[in-house]
Amino acid sequence: MIDLNAALSDILSIDPEANALEYQGQWSSWGELKATITSLGEALETLGCSSATRVGVMLRNRPPHVAALLGVISSDRCVVTLNSMLPDDKLAKDIDTLNLPVVVGEAHDLNRSGIEQALQRAGCAIVSLPEQVGKPVEIKRADISGTGIRHTEPGVVVEMLTSGTTGAPKRIPLPRKRFEKGLASALSYEKSRSPDDPPQLRKGTALISAPLAHISGVWHTVNTFLAGRQACILEKFSVDEWSSAVLRHRPKVTNCPPSALRMLLDANLPAEVFDSLTVIRAGTAPLDPAIVDEFLDRYDLPILQTYGATEFAGSIAGWSLGAFREHYREKEGSVGRLNPGIEGRITGLEDEASVLDYGEEGVLEIRGSQIGKDWVRTTDRAVLDKDNYLWIRGRADNAIIRGGFKVHAEEVVNALVKHPAVREAVVVGLEDRRLGEVPVAALIAREGESIPTDEDMKRFLREHLVPYQIPVTFRYVTELPRTPS
Repeated sequence: MIDLNAALSDILSIDPEANALEYQGQWSSWGELKATITSLGEALETLGCSSATRVGVMLRNRPPHVAALLGVISSDRCVVTLNSMLPDDKLAKDIDTLNLPVVVGEAHDLNRSGIEQALQRAGCAIVSLPEQVGKPVEIKRADISGTGIRHTEPGVVVEMLTSGTTGAPKRIPLPRKRFEKGLASALSYEKSRSPDDPPQLRKGTALISAPLAHISGVWHTVNTFLAGRQACILEKFSVDEWSSAVLRHRPKVTNCPPSALRMLLDANLPAEVFDSLTVIRAGTAPLDPAIVDEFLDRYDLPILQTYGATEFAGSIAGWSLGAFREHYREKEGSVGRLNPGIEGRITGLEDEASVLDYGEEGVLEIRGSQIGKDWVRTTDRAVLDKDNYLWIRGRADNAIIRGGFKVHAEEVVNALVKHPAVREAVVVGLEDRRLGEVPVAALIAREGESIPTDEDMKRFLREHLVPYQIPVTFRYVTELPRTPS
């Protein structure tokens, strides 16, 4: 078990002069990081924010925001994540619904016209972050008497907004003990670390490009600093910034979502960019096995997938390097093995009470140390084998019903991206008077490839799909709508 409060406090005090965090080529020390964390803690004390107080933090991938995240978490308070990348109207609406006693953010975000008005309506205290770590925070509005829901339910570390990829985003309260157990469980992938290790500063620099306002960013940031590792934080992912950071810091391990991995392959980067890396970990979205194969063929670089969700307080399954080298070919397409302390089973798509045999496809249910004793039914179609390796086939609640036939969008996407002219694809259901719904596809073409006609594409798909799965329309676009993660 990991004690977040004590562990982070100890790490921050080991060597105040040592470099801790790089942003846009500038380093901040552990001491400077601690100074801003301490200043924020003192400000919250001044405002009467005791333990378990809900603290809204307007997060960006910048050093002062890292300090705010770590400071609230390590003080036994609850971070309520606010995504500063949202448009004014959406962020203001989020603030309107949260009933927060205090909000922390940088001056630029606090003063955005729609946001400033939302904060006034909320009547909450306001704390402004400095432009760089090492400087103190500033209380902009101090009166929080009678405002907001002050305390979380016992032991909540983060109120996290889900990504909203499959419906309206919702807030998930993550219990502190579950979060700590999740961090401890993830150590099974790191041979050099154990929950019983004394506080220490380790070699190596981690790259943080996942948004701090999402579980992947929170998880990676807390885990990095808990390990006593230096970090380089990217405000957002780009091929140029990512490759420059890798060449500067020469990490052995880094994290990338599948869409970023595809961008790296399409950029055809020279092999020396990847020379220092032994693995890249991938999460947040389904990973096409073709991407894994291409990285292996081109760079001899394993891509280790993990599977998790906001509701699980992190990952519950994944690949270790040893397991990947030994078993990937026989388990190709798997998201890895269930983490220690996690149990899984597959139940019927229609009959929730029926538990299926190994190798049969159904709906994944899980339980364990970071989830609870009761089985939790997910919305993922999955297969589990006798060795506890897990395959995610798509979402059980994302089927397109075409004239009574179920079309799973993920299966159609997997067929579409096999076409040499298609870089990315999305399939959704469109209302149809006769059939109820029909699948349609939006596609991004590969650079330099000729765009096939609809008839050519349908002819190609007949080799991979049954007729009712084939989209009725194909639209080519330059980009697809994405969530920040």
